[in-house]
Amino acid sequence: MIFIKTPAVYDYHLKLCDRFVARICFSSKSVFLIMIERWCGHALFILIFLAAGISPFSLAVVPIVWVYRAYTCGGSLVIFFSVYRFTGALIVFGLYLPIHLLMDAVMLCAICASFSRARSFCFCKRDFCELLYDVLLLLIIILLICLVEMLLLLAFFHSPGHLT
Repeated sequence: MIFIKTPAVYDYHLKLCDRFVARICFSSKSVFLIMIERWCGHALFILIFLAAGISPFSLAVVPIVWVYRAYTCGGSLVIFFSVYRFTGALIVFGLYLPIHLLMDAVMLCAICASFSRARSFCFCKRDFCELLYDVLLLLIIILLICLVEMLLLLAFFHSPGHLT
């Protein structure tokens, strides 16, 4: 939020918000396809965070990705309120912020698992099975969150005809 006054930063966040509004909120695309795309994007973050737990050296990636996520969230909130005004407030409180915070909670679980695993991970069957269990569990959780997002999209922004 602090850096948003810089023109380059402002333009970057404005493009992100414009894409979110056009491709997610007011898109004519099927909400099911939107859900699948969003799940894949969030799954990538989960996989990066969990894969970082294989080595203590790879844990350096986690704060970089987390800071970028916080950077885009803060700037997007400023843009939604300053540019989109009332519509932006509806988007933020009805869709963007609840889903973002739920995803952040899941990602923090992945980060905690990675940091606890990094010192003792060895390339054996037991450790790989535990890692795959964590991946599967967190991917299912983010799928459920994406289903909630799909329902919120249907309730607030899309007509029921955009389900398929």
